[in-house]
Amino acid sequence: MTLRFLKLEWKQFVRSASFGKSIALKIIMGFFALYFLVSFLAIGIGGYFILKKEFPASDPLQLVNSYLLFAILGDLILRYLMQTLPIMNIKPMLTLPIKKSKLVHFVLGKSSFSFFNILGLFFYIPFAIVLIKEGYQTAGVLGWLLTMILIIQSANFINFLINKNNVALVFIVGLFVILIGLQKFKIVDVVSFGGQIFDAIYVNPIFSLISVVLLLVLYWLNYKQLRNQVYLDEAVAAKVEEANTSDLSWADKLGDVAPFIKNDIRLIWRNKRTKTVFLMSFLFLFYGLIFYTMDAYKDSLPMLMFASLFVTGGFTLNYGQFIPAWDSAHYKMLMSQSFRYRKFLESKWVLMVSMTTILYFLSFPYLYFGIDIFLMITAGAIFNIGFNSLFLLYAGSFNRKRIDLTKGGFGNTQGTSATQFLVVIPLMLFPMLLFWVFNTYVGYNSGFIIVASIGLISLLLKNYAMNFIEKKYIKDKYAMINAFGKEA
Repeated sequence: MTLRFLKLEWKQFVRSASFGKSIALKIIMGFFALYFLVSFLAIGIGGYFILKKEFPASDPLQLVNSYLLFAILGDLILRYLMQTLPIMNIKPMLTLPIKKSKLVHFVLGKSSFSFFNILGLFFYIPFAIVLIKEGYQTAGVLGWLLTMILIIQSANFINFLINKNNVALVFIVGLFVILIGLQKFKIVDVVSFGGQIFDAIYVNPIFSLISVVLLLVLYWLNYKQLRNQVYLDEAVAAKVEEANTSDLSWADKLGDVAPFIKNDIRLIWRNKRTKTVFLMSFLFLFYGLIFYTMDAYKDSLPMLMFASLFVTGGFTLNYGQFIPAWDSAHYKMLMSQSFRYRKFLESKWVLMVSMTTILYFLSFPYLYFGIDIFLMITAGAIFNIGFNSLFLLYAGSFNRKRIDLTKGGFGNTQGTSATQFLVVIPLMLFPMLLFWVFNTYVGYNSGFIIVASIGLISLLLKNYAMNFIEKKYIKDKYAMINAFGKEA
């Protein structure tokens, strides 16, 4: 029966209307997946020797164990935001003599082979093999490896249970931040505590059975939840949901763009993909930590400028590049209304600028790394507000791909076209190039000044730019209506 399900899944995949249209994009995504797999494999093989060289007085396994607690929580956060849960069109099968339990087991089993689950194995398995080769106890290493594999699967089923539960996400993110804070300010030695847990599994492999019990419990909870939903009346019944309303009266102060701002806020918060973009923008705040804390990038100022753009530009870059495809489901209705197109576009601009400003104020703790780093972030924020926001609005006039807002962000290529890849060049490389040229041939502070100046000049020319952009959208109005009217 499982083989038959797999054949049906394959036929559904290759016969879908979007298969031929996005084959090139699927190949590109495949290369990205291959890159991550190879990278994790290389780290898994060479990680032991790198740690041994950098920290000769420490045990590489104990070093890895010390940070596994943070890795597990980080994995849960990324899964919630990015992992697309497996689905199966079970409605036609509910009238057939197929046990519902088999359908549920297939869906749960299918989830075990997601990219997130496989990626971790490319690190843990090679790392365990190297440990055994270097003389570690085979039983202890295998017990440790089994625990890590089962924790990966457990995280997968936890994501099933907490999916779309914002309270659960806030709790996990809060716990993650609190643990980092406790460790950073030396209130509690979280690293040592987490390391002792996983060190104990290596010393006593019998403890790995705890992870077996955890996985079985999570699988049973997921099975019970899904089994109760696999009924024909549930599948065909029209869903009647009570819409959650929020008081958005404060937006009325924004004038003519207020109705559009309210609709955008509701759209972002009520749909999975837009909510993912919104929440991910706050994670981009921590992007600078990757570059600012590494010695390899301290002398590479253009790369630091690149990171500074992302610190405040997470929302602008990820939300802006899909304008106006976010509204593709109701684009025909919008275009039939009596309003000036300029107001629709300005609402998007106000939203991007507002989020960039909020993220900039939240980036103040980066003053810890020095005034130069914060000047980069400030210049990047001004560039995002002035140049990037307007450029993304213009680039949006070339979007012709419909987006299903109910689907997740990771692995979902709906709405993605060559436009999204091309806009990265001026948005990222242009400020980096400007910074490098002026920093190298004019002087250090001139790099900040020129990037910020481009943003300020763009801001001063906003009205002229918006008039030009509005004309482009009006010219392509019917082409967009036709494109967005087609199913993805």
